Amino acid sequence: MKMPAILKEFGPDIWIADGPIVAAAGGFHYPTRMAVIRLARGSLFLWSPTQISDGLRAEIDALGDVRYLIPPNSLHHVFLGDWQRIYPDGKTYAPPGLMQKRGDIRFDDNLDETLQQDWAGEIDLVVMRGNLITTEVVFFHRRSGTVLFTDLIQHFHPQWFKGWRALVAKLDLMVGPEPSVPRKFRVAFTDRRAARASIERVLEWPAEKVLMAHGDPITENGQAFIAHVFRWLTRG
Repeated sequence: MKMPAILKEFGPDIWIADGPIVAAAGGFHYPTRMAVIRLARGSLFLWSPTQISDGLRAEIDALGDVRYLIPPNSLHHVFLGDWQRIYPDGKTYAPPGLMQKRGDIRFDDNLDETLQQDWAGEIDLVVMRGNLITTEVVFFHRRSGTVLFTDLIQHFHPQWFKGWRALVAKLDLMVGPEPSVPRKFRVAFTDRRAARASIERVLEWPAEKVLMAHGDPITENGQAFIAHVFRWLTRG
């Protein structure tokens, strides 16, 4: 009996895989999601790598050679060491704050706006600066028209959290009628000017789709969606 595929095609040369649920501070549980992008030369760019398995590894190896391991902020790093052990030749880039947090991980370079020649013209990035919780790096895969957010946009289903955590999640705007920037991240943007400049650069991308680590993907009108979600910042 053939097992269902773990990777799901999301667009030209981009696939997604949903991983296990992980526990965070306060007993909150989060789903995990990663993306695999195949670059023009056949190498693979792994965004927010989730838990690896034999099946997932086999499907990824069938797509190309893993060249880049990309944790997009200082919160998404739990499984990074496992991927490094399996793909020791893959380059790992550190978003702001993660190199200091994970001294046990080998990082090849910092993840910032410095042009990375290996994926230039295929993947763009913007560093969302000015936040006290984490500095998230937002990516744009040109070929599929996909913007990749990690924690800055979230949308949990109404019954995901239980008890007092459900109330906290609702007040934090993690649960609601539409995807939103959680209230804690809004408050943590102490440098609103830097944050506004960053999101204005994101809005220059001709986005069609939006991926989030914690929420259902957006498959059309991506640019308008991002503008709507961040209207509290751009109008402030």
